[in-house]
Amino acid sequence: MIKNFFLFSSFLFLFLLLSSGCTNSSEDIATISVNSDSEFANTFEGLNLGILFDFNFKLPNADKSWVNLWVERYNDGKKDSQPLTQLSYGNSPNEFEEGNLGFGMINPNSEDTIVVLYGPGVSAQQSIIENESKTDIISSWNYAMDNKEVNLELGETKILAAYRETKSNSISTVDLQDEESIKRMIKQDDMVLLLKINIEEKNMNHN
Repeated sequence: MIKNFFLFSSFLFLFLLLSSGCTNSSEDIATISVNSDSEFANTFEGLNLGILFDFNFKLPNADKSWVNLWVERYNDGKKDSQPLTQLSYGNSPNEFEEGNLGFGMINPNSEDTIVVLYGPGVSAQQSIIENESKTDIISSWNYAMDNKEVNLELGETKILAAYRETKSNSISTVDLQDEESIKRMIKQDDMVLLLKINIEEKNMNHN
């Protein structure tokens, strides 16, 4: 596991260094799209590290915006008081940024799982979480959108993906665009992780 951790850390740092950049854009709305066939995602899968949700993220007005990315965890229908992991960044020197953004889980079926959040041009936020024994567990993971580009409005919180675990013999399908369907999923499954994003206009509270 330690070998996987350092391998992933080195690869992620190099990838983010090479993939982050800036260009000019006339658009004023941030967008995000599924990037499941990216080089990063394919390498992650090829190394059999675990689960990765990878997106292409475009942020106009990056010098005037603050990005919040976090993962909520629900156990037996109850939300943890604090995010499982979170990443917040802003104050970009660039007016426009584009690159990879996402959430990865190394060894998700083990008692010690490494989770990581990353964004364009920012250092990856990594942590190790301890889990209970995961025998007889069924898991499922899904993006909350198709391959189309989705607009992200200022102040809007959007679910990007979900990871679920249950001890039952089956796991139901869920519409991550429907609020009632999400509530049923949280109530029915033993553990749910929701990857969320929110973009704010930069203010004096963020230094």
